[in-house]
Amino acid sequence: MKIVALCGSPRQGNTEYYLKEVLQALAAKNHDTLFIPLRNKEINQCNGCYKCVEHKKCVINDDFSAVFTEMIEADCILAGSPVYNGSITPRLKALLDRAGFSARWMKNQMSTTDKKYNWGEMVFSRKLFAPVTVARKTGQTFALAQLALWASVNDFIILGSNYWPVGTAGVSGKVNADEDAEGASIMAHLAENIDFLLNKIHN
Repeated sequence: MKIVALCGSPRQGNTEYYLKEVLQALAAKNHDTLFIPLRNKEINQCNGCYKCVEHKKCVINDDFSAVFTEMIEADCILAGSPVYNGSITPRLKALLDRAGFSARWMKNQMSTTDKKYNWGEMVFSRKLFAPVTVARKTGQTFALAQLALWASVNDFIILGSNYWPVGTAGVSGKVNADEDAEGASIMAHLAENIDFLLNKIHN
């Protein structure tokens, strides 16, 4: 199965470390893995034009389409972000906003019955999703909730671990995730859960 990890960090740091720990464990179980750092991508924010409703794709011309294609082809998506002021990073938020809109309108029409939408399946329906956040101290809860809320409205199956899938690192800006033994064990168990569910779903 294919697992894609989206890294919302603007630097090569702690978030990347945790995501790659999960991917490495899954690659060892013969899954196809892909790490996508957004730091070198041009991902502009959704401009609310609603042209995706008509064209069945996002019409903004940047790096979004290539990343979105990998997301569509994935069986499981990991989304990781450092916590900035209690939130995920703007570039990851922009990617997820546009991916959610595009995924919805690719398979649905903007029409209502008795002023209510009747949604069918979407592009991401029943794919697995695992959120990962990284902070020095607090802010984890809201950022993790942002990712989980995005996944739940886009019809994903959300995965957890034996603790919230968070890492504690970055004191004074340090890249020191390798010192977080508890975080490492959380990521290892998260990888086990991903492997378990992918095998259950696809076998």
